[in-house]
Amino acid sequence: MTHQNKFGMFIHWGTYSMLGLHEQALNKYQLNRKEYEGLINKFNPVDYDPEKWVLLAKSAGMKYICFTTKHHDGFCMWDTKYTDYNVMNTPYGKDTLKMLADACKKHGMLLSLYYSNPDWHHENAYNPNSSHQWASVNPDASDLDAYRLYIKNQITELLTNYGPIYTFFWDIPPKIDDTSMNEHIRALQPDILINDRGWDAGDFSTPEREYEDMEVKSFNRMVEACNSLGVQSWGYRVGEDFYSMRHLITSIDRYMAMGASYLLNVGPDGNGVITEEYSSRLLRVGDWYNRMEGCLECAEPDSFKYEAKHASPIATKKNGKTYLHFCDGLYADFVALSKYPSLPKRVRLMNTGAELPFSEDLLPEFSNKVGVAEQVFLHICGIPVDELESEAIVLEIEW
Repeated sequence: MTHQNKFGMFIHWGTYSMLGLHEQALNKYQLNRKEYEGLINKFNPVDYDPEKWVLLAKSAGMKYICFTTKHHDGFCMWDTKYTDYNVMNTPYGKDTLKMLADACKKHGMLLSLYYSNPDWHHENAYNPNSSHQWASVNPDASDLDAYRLYIKNQITELLTNYGPIYTFFWDIPPKIDDTSMNEHIRALQPDILINDRGWDAGDFSTPEREYEDMEVKSFNRMVEACNSLGVQSWGYRVGEDFYSMRHLITSIDRYMAMGASYLLNVGPDGNGVITEEYSSRLLRVGDWYNRMEGCLECAEPDSFKYEAKHASPIATKKNGKTYLHFCDGLYADFVALSKYPSLPKRVRLMNTGAELPFSEDLLPEFSNKVGVAEQVFLHICGIPVDELESEAIVLEIEW
């Protein structure tokens, strides 16, 4: 993904969405298991229209959708013959994954699949080596050989019945080395990319929510970052707290400028609707992303050591142009570069599409010894920072 990175939509959806609490509501709220699993008898998302989901993702500039086929509660969102605890046995009675796969194919959207290693419904799934086992149905009946066979059987269904799959997203590392699991996936779909939360290191890393090391400017392996619009939950939550546009856009710009793909999550409600409070925020992020005109995708690190006053941009290059990503915005309405290759031919502000004036100037940086300005800066000015205060700022420079 480092050189073919993309912006994608993550979707957490299951019977838990009916409760409007959390995708791990069974454990988090200590719900009665019988009542929780009884939601299978009520799940009827009559407003589910996967084509709307796909078109929403496309409007936001997204190139792929990662769908939760099975979360920790073990409920399966596809037509599986290996457990009755699946969407076909709900009042809805339709294969929601098949419907989404068809919509993705129709509109040229890549499809990825999420699959949880913990399974709180399967009687053999308890794994003492791993985490997120707290709501396992029977910790005394752990049989991980039997459970791995169950997983392989389900993976066979997922990777043979729904067309080409772009990436496979294991969740919660089992902390057991078993290369046969990913080998099985690749035997079914040789071109697939697999993350690192499964049974071996996989193809790419999956940092979640925040990234702390701000000194890093690029990654040395493929990376797919993920975050949710909602702070508290990945699944639909009534009264959710939402991240600011500033926080989300900063994160997307930083990760993708360093070469990562980025999954931004929505939680459809129990009726199958991505509600306005989610969709409107997604479209606001997408508005910024679309104005970047693809400069965040498939770019390479720019090896020149740019230095800027009061800023530390991430520099990339694509199609002969340099892109300076000021992920955290700017403190003033100009950029002053103290190290740069030459006088540019053209500077454009990607956020607005406007060309910016620039010159080589002596700015007020004085030598303490002689009291005169000694440093010449590349002075790029006229940036409407107040109008762009919720956005990462990106400059396109032709040298």
